[in-house]
Amino acid sequence: MKIVEAKEFGGPEVLTVSEVPDPVAGSGQVVVGVAAADTLFVDTQIRAGWAGEHFGITPPYVPGGAVAGRVLRVGEGADPGWTGRRVVAYTGDLGGHGGYAEQVAVAAGALVPVPDGLDLRDAAALVHDGVTGVGVFEAAAVRPGEHVLIVGATGGMGVLFVQLAHAAGAHVIAAARSARKLALARELGADVVVDYSEDGWTEQVRQATGGRGPDLVLDGVGGEMGRAAFQVTARGGRFSAHGAPSGDFAGIDLEEARRREVTVRGIGDVQYGMADRRRLAETAMAKAAAGRLRPVIGQTFPLERAAEAHAAIESRQVIGKTLLLT
Repeated sequence: MKIVEAKEFGGPEVLTVSEVPDPVAGSGQVVVGVAAADTLFVDTQIRAGWAGEHFGITPPYVPGGAVAGRVLRVGEGADPGWTGRRVVAYTGDLGGHGGYAEQVAVAAGALVPVPDGLDLRDAAALVHDGVTGVGVFEAAAVRPGEHVLIVGATGGMGVLFVQLAHAAGAHVIAAARSARKLALARELGADVVVDYSEDGWTEQVRQATGGRGPDLVLDGVGGEMGRAAFQVTARGGRFSAHGAPSGDFAGIDLEEARRREVTVRGIGDVQYGMADRRRLAETAMAKAAAGRLRPVIGQTFPLERAAEAHAAIESRQVIGKTLLLT
């Protein structure tokens, strides 16, 4: 089978395709035939060496934290009823063997069934962003009529936040870059869109809230954009940071947050154990299967073109989710 491997840290070009034997299901494991592999911005950061130490990853390794596909083989001690079932699976816990592969061996406990009526590509798009998105949104406890600012509104998770906030009856303000991305945010339910590459974008946000500022900020960008969004958050509001494609999470002055009575939640608040991941994945996929949540898959690449996928993500030109297909 084919795998994509990073034999050293570096640019997208370090991702190379290799042929290796098909995996064997060990005790309590299954082998999944991969239809689609989730591709995250953090995958590019790990490959570049930025976060490898944090995640305990050293080359050579196979990137990728999750896949969607069908169970091909079942090992001793695993339920044979999994055979043939459509699943999403969390990968990367077997000595660096991630999801950028045609087949993966995973613990049966890392599987979540995909509901009938949901395409495997959509399931792959939700396996990480749906879990974090639903978890963050549940914790935010959005109330009808609140103003919600979504920074990075057209990323894989941002598009879900726009829809969830709209469905909750909030006034949705979507911040993104470029006319194409802002048009998508409007299509998904945003009431107001602002281009955060333009000077004065936070003043547009303030005006859209009647001068008070948003009750809730969902920051998927970090860095200076995230800090600017924090500054415009309403007194007594909530600020949730869940992404850092800018290179770092927003640096929040916690003393200022206390003074303004702003509740701050960070990435450490959205780290879930397997039981919670399974519940949140099931919730996200059930919403999608029922037509109440739509992942946006902006671009797909064949597995062997993983380097191109990473380059596209790093260029900041992608929209929604990026997937690798076998």
